[in-house]
Amino acid sequence: MEITSEVFQVGGGGLTSPEDAAIYLIRFGDEAALVDSGCGNDTERLLANIRKTGTDPKTIRYLLITHCHYDHTGGASELKKRLGLKTVAHDLDAGYLEAGDNRVTAAGWYGAKLQPFTVDNRLKGSRAEILLGGRKIEALHTPGHSPGSVVYLTESDGKKVLFAQDVHGPLDQSLLSNRKDYLKSLRLLLDIEADILCEGHYGVYRGREEAEEFIRQFLGH
Repeated sequence: MEITSEVFQVGGGGLTSPEDAAIYLIRFGDEAALVDSGCGNDTERLLANIRKTGTDPKTIRYLLITHCHYDHTGGASELKKRLGLKTVAHDLDAGYLEAGDNRVTAAGWYGAKLQPFTVDNRLKGSRAEILLGGRKIEALHTPGHSPGSVVYLTESDGKKVLFAQDVHGPLDQSLLSNRKDYLKSLRLLLDIEADILCEGHYGVYRGREEAEEFIRQFLGH
């Protein structure tokens, strides 16, 4: 699904396995990046969807991980092996991915085991920049759903595009969720005033008003 001329949804329910969270592709010039990997149960279909956008999977330089949960990271190890891409995740979630922690990553919720992998770029602090095809992607730490939850913000076709997976939560003690941090992170997302919000399970919201309305409904939780 084309979101802008440079941003596509290439995975998630209806595109790959039903249990997958959304997988987004960013293509700037000759370089591309994926936002999250899904569970990894339908890698061939994911690669086929990437090719349908006119993108060679071998040009994918980064896997930008929003948080450690299995429906977003279960496919990371396989993609890393097959494409040679670099994985990016926040330091506060990276340890659970490298250890294959099935509790904090919620792999157990899916009756699965996370295949551990090395996180090549551990994001630290509240903000970092990633360059892709000479263009900037900003990573913002938004803890709450998980300790190291991150959103990615970039500009495409003159619009602010925000990849904010699992804005809706859930919050659960086994996932090390923190309600106070979560509510603070939601307010940060509102301050961004994104033109397009790419969410993990509820689709794509176009226009600032529509994106804000989606985020604001969770502030009462």
